[in-house]
Amino acid sequence: MTVYRYPTPEWLEESGKRYRADPKFQQALEKVTVKIFFLIRAEPDWGIEQDIIFGAITEKGALIDLRFFSRQEAWEKADFIMGATPQEWKKVLRKDNKFLTALMLGKISLEHGSKVGAVGLAPYSNTFIEAITQVELQFPDEMSPEELAEFRSYVNNFRVQLGV
Repeated sequence: MTVYRYPTPEWLEESGKRYRADPKFQQALEKVTVKIFFLIRAEPDWGIEQDIIFGAITEKGALIDLRFFSRQEAWEKADFIMGATPQEWKKVLRKDNKFLTALMLGKISLEHGSKVGAVGLAPYSNTFIEAITQVELQFPDEMSPEELAEFRSYVNNFRVQLGV
């Protein structure tokens, strides 16, 4: 099985392919039309030198876009932007913490959008998390020093290429 590094374009691309290939996600999220973005706070020890944002755009559960966005594009398009440290996102993606609990405790902050609207999405959060964690993820704190150095360089390069 291929292991995907978090956060990388390859992870998002493969997650998008799998989401679109499995009708259960669109069916479970058919009531959801949203532009939701996730801000991963800078964490140099994890090879993330500056905040980075990925987002999902869905229309009646159909995944329209899942990728990294520039800060400006995210703020222009977003219904919601949620921000947290990479360590907190890891806990949510590994299902060690529930999204709604982390949001209510302030471990995930609402950077943009209404709190009422964000809480309204909570019933769908487990399905979305399942959709983007169908692949095996490797987080930077699980990398050897050599892997982390290579990852840091890779992140910097893809960010320049993608303009994010």
